[in-house]
Amino acid sequence: MKYRIDKQETYAVLTLDEENLNSTIAPQLKSDLIIFSQEGIRNLIFDLSNTKFVDSSGLSAILTGHRLWKDDSTFVLAGELHPMVKKLIEISRLETILTIIPSVSEAIDYVMMEDVERELEKEE
Repeated sequence: MKYRIDKQETYAVLTLDEENLNSTIAPQLKSDLIIFSQEGIRNLIFDLSNTKFVDSSGLSAILTGHRLWKDDSTFVLAGELHPMVKKLIEISRLETILTIIPSVSEAIDYVMMEDVERELEKEE
């Protein structure tokens, strides 16, 4: 499985460099997501702009990421989603659960704002 991860202080951007997020690579991705979560990555931006196909195993890996970062953190799908990927998410009705942002730069802004809001809530 090929991917790049850019770790910053308050977030990391995981860019999947695979055309297919399927049963061949999904188990390794799930394992790596768990490791990243345990390493203390506060927020994860998952860039799927290079991915053209996702099967049910890939969707399960995405949902693993969502589950790992749902409490006091943010998990975002970023990038212009390929039509087939977007369609699978819509068919699965996950667009109401997942945060999908059209570009990585916008996703970074979103994550930073979410972080600020969490900090303000803690102060109240």
